[in-house]
Order: sequence, then C-alpha cells, then structure tokens
Amino acid sequence: MALAATLCVGGASTVLAQNSAPPVPKVTAATPPPKLIVMVAVDQLSADLFAEYRDKFTGGFARLASGVVFPSGYQAQAATETCPGHATILTGSHPGRAGIVANNYFDLSVAREDKRIYCAEDESVPGTASGGGKYAPSVNHLLVPTLGDMMKARDPKTQVVSVAGKDRAAIMMGGRQADELLWLAPNGLTSYRGTTLSPTATQAGAAIAAAISQPRPGLALPADCAAHDIAIPVGDKGATVGTGRLARDAGDFRRFLASPEADGAVLATAAALRQVRKMGEGSATDLLIVGLSATDYVGHGVGTAGAEMCLQMMGLDRELGDFFARLDATGIDYVVALTADHGGHDMPERNRQNAWPAAERVDRALAPDALGKAVAEKLGLPQPLLYGDGPFGDMYLSKALTPAQRTAAQAEILARLRAHPQIEAVVKADELTNRPFSKQAPDTWTLHDKLRASFHPDRSGDFIVVLKPRVTPIPESGLGYVATHGSAWDYDRRVPILFWRKGLAGFEQPNAVMTVDIMPTLAALTGVPVDAGQIDGRCLDLLSGADSSCR
Repeated sequence: MALAATLCVGGASTVLAQNSAPPVPKVTAATPPPKLIVMVAVDQLSADLFAEYRDKFTGGFARLASGVVFPSGYQAQAATETCPGHATILTGSHPGRAGIVANNYFDLSVAREDKRIYCAEDESVPGTASGGGKYAPSVNHLLVPTLGDMMKARDPKTQVVSVAGKDRAAIMMGGRQADELLWLAPNGLTSYRGTTLSPTATQAGAAIAAAISQPRPGLALPADCAAHDIAIPVGDKGATVGTGRLARDAGDFRRFLASPEADGAVLATAAALRQVRKMGEGSATDLLIVGLSATDYVGHGVGTAGAEMCLQMMGLDRELGDFFARLDATGIDYVVALTADHGGHDMPERNRQNAWPAAERVDRALAPDALGKAVAEKLGLPQPLLYGDGPFGDMYLSKALTPAQRTAAQAEILARLRAHPQIEAVVKADELTNRPFSKQAPDTWTLHDKLRASFHPDRSGDFIVVLKPRVTPIPESGLGYVATHGSAWDYDRRVPILFWRKGLAGFEQPNAVMTVDIMPTLAALTGVPVDAGQIDGRCLDLLSGADSSCR
C-alpha cells in the first residue's frame, strides 16, 4: 500500500498498542455485531487461481485462509462477467433478479443511435454512448437494494463507502445510498458526473495521479514464480507473454491498472476514508467496500498462468496484509468477506502447451455482425440483422423485421449455430422466461439453470449462445486481450468465498455455496432484517458447532 504514507493512514504507535492488547474472546452467537464490515471483491480471482497460490500466501490471503473458507463458491449464473458478478455479492440476488444480465446488453428501442447499453450507465443522458469514457455512470439498471442500502435504511447513521478499480464494481456493490463511491481514473479517482470528491478522496486521487505519472521498473521475480516464467507466443509479430515483470512507462494508465500498485492505491484510499470518516468507531455498523481489479487486467492481457499473474498474486497478498494490519491498529472489531465477481480461463496457446490440446479460439464467423450479415444476404433481409456483444451470450434480432422475416431469420441463424462444432447450445428466450431459479446446489445445475440465473425477460436476448468448454471467445491473441471469462463453465463460475473476524474459529467447508449467500450472511451478523423471499441467497453459518451466526 505505497500510498498509505502519503495519506497518513495508521501509525507505528497504534500498531504497538494493538500488539500488546489482551486476547480477543471467541466469537459466539452472543457476540455483539462487528463495528465494521469490509467487503473485498477481487476481479477474476477464480477458485483455481486461489488454490494454485494458497500455500504461497503469507500476507492478507493467508490471514483470510485461517478464517472460514468456502473454496468452492459459485457465481452461479451463466453470465460470468464483471457487472453481473459484482451485482450478486451484496444484493443476494442472481443477475436475472437484479437486472444486470451482462456487462453490455442491447435495447433496440432506445432513442440514441448506439443501442448497446452498458450495465452501469444512464443511457437517457443526451450525447452519451456505451463506449468507454462516453457514457454517464449510473446505478439505474440495478433493480434490487444492496446491503448498504438496507443498512442505511435501518440506521441512517451507518456509513457506506465503496472504492474500486472499476466503476461497475464500485457501483454494483455500493448501491444507491453510498456516502462515497469512487473508482480509478487517469487523473487518480473519479465518481458520478457532477460529484464533488471529498477532501480525502481528492488527496488520494492526487497521490494516485502522481504515481501514474512516474515510470516503474519491472518487479523482481520471487523464487516461487520461477516456474511460471515461460514465454508464450501471441499474434503474428513475434510477441510473447508469460515472462513480463509488470513494468510501465510514465503515464501509462492501462499498465498501472494491471499491477499490484493499482490494488494498493484502492486499498490505501479505502483505509484513508475509513480513518477520516471514523468508520467503525460510532454507534452503528459501517460498511467499507473494496473492489480490486488488477488481477482481471493481468488475466485478460497476458493470461492467468504466467510470471505476470504470479507477481500480481504475491503483490496483492502483500497489499491486503498491509491493509489488514492498519485496520488492526485501530482496535476496531471488524469482519472481512472476500470473493470474486467471476473466475477466468488461461489463454489457449498456453493450455495447449500444458496438457490441454483441445483448447482453441473462437471462429470469427460466429461474431454477431458477421453471422447476421451472412444470413441477411442469403434471405434478402435488412441490415443490421443481429446484435450482440460478442460471439456468445445474448443475441438480439432486429426490430425492423416483419413477423415472417423474424421467423425465417431466427430459423436460419439457429440452424447455423447449432451445426457449428464450437457451439454447445443455443437457447431461446421462451425456454427461460417461466423457468424458476434453481434452489439446488450450484454445482448440480443444468445449463438451463445457469442461463436462467442471468436471464431477465426485458433485457436478455432473443436467444443465448453457449460456446463449448475451453473455446476462448477471442478470435486472435494479438488484440490486447489474450484470455477472458464469461462462460457457463466452472472455470469461470467457481470463486473462493472467505470470511475472517478476530476470535472467529476457522473452518473449511468444501461444499458448493454461492456469492448470493454473502449478503444474507453479513446481514445476519449485523441484525439487518432480510426478506428471504426477495433474494436468492441464504445465510451461511460462520460458527463451527451448535451455535449459529444466522440469527
């Protein structure tokens, strides 16, 4: 947490005082609610990635692994993307209930020319578009309350602060009532348009901007990372990934985001805001939300199994350890929950070298624009015919078609898709509309169960395309992103779910639970009432033995 000194967070004297404090009593059902909830979401931290590095962690992850560990948590839905995943964590609702069906969906009825809708925008703002930097960030599309919203409704003195690397992470976890809601930007930190940052956020943003403006040499490779240091060719220009050291030039914001320094900046900002606002020191329980995005940027840019990801994991472990040590120094009784918005799959080129020769990249012909053009030309239909955000997921037929044209177009498109060797299934909207959400354990769900969990009848496509396992939906590896997520398969669905509190006896539960279980679990710890009929998760009992934390 390199910015901590700049932001004047913590201090050696308080650390010494905390180290000399008496032992903390064991947490029981009678223990009062914690004064502070810290919710940490690590973007693209798959259960596989956590398991791979678990025995290497010595900092923050090691502490959390000594608590209550659910190594087989699930982002249960098929749409394993950033926005839907973050929306599950503090709402207790599947994306199909929350309305966040994907990072981007299409609304062909909107007035603007750009029909694509970003999950965290207000498309009604004049002159905006869904592209990066062109949209107006907003929480409008989230249809359900967050834990912070409910905590503030119960007790207005509750403080809710949400800080993240990405706007959609901060917004989907922070909800509508956050006191401060911030995310990283080239100038340091930003928030909703027209929002004036607090003095502390302004100071933190200036420190982050100063850090971005400075070049950074490559990081030293720890011995534990040596086995990952293997060059993998990408593209057709002789480039490789796998041996990078996360160096960057001055002002390179994108590379800053893909480094432990970005996560450290978010954690330092969160710690500074907690200190200035005295969160956890009042009569109410406060909620501090932290979204850490660097793991996702590394995973997309260079894959999940190279030296770069090893450096990121080791760096994030240190940053989390520093952050928790600063919280310890306050003496506040706090509880931490950590999970991820989705998992991730490594690039197929490295998979093929590592005993999975069937891994491949998607056929360009499956892109919605290419497929729609081919079908429109064959049938003599108007273009554009088909809308979609990629070669899988939600697909939308043009509203300009007559009923007969629509029937013919859909029949031709579905026939082509179902005959393609890379397609697992194509599921029409009417197969999901009246299907209830599954109440079974998420590791037993059918494909239709997974698709239903992220289906909303007003926002999802006319049909949904599912690629076969380990088909990477990026057609070539030289486009800046070499690996991704978003599939209905467990490498993208499985994430760790961890809870820690001083005095909480640790245990490990390997059975499948879900990220929608986190909100009711934390609500139970603080006594916030939750209508079980209005959410999809359940309270997880964090007390080993006859006692229960689900009160």
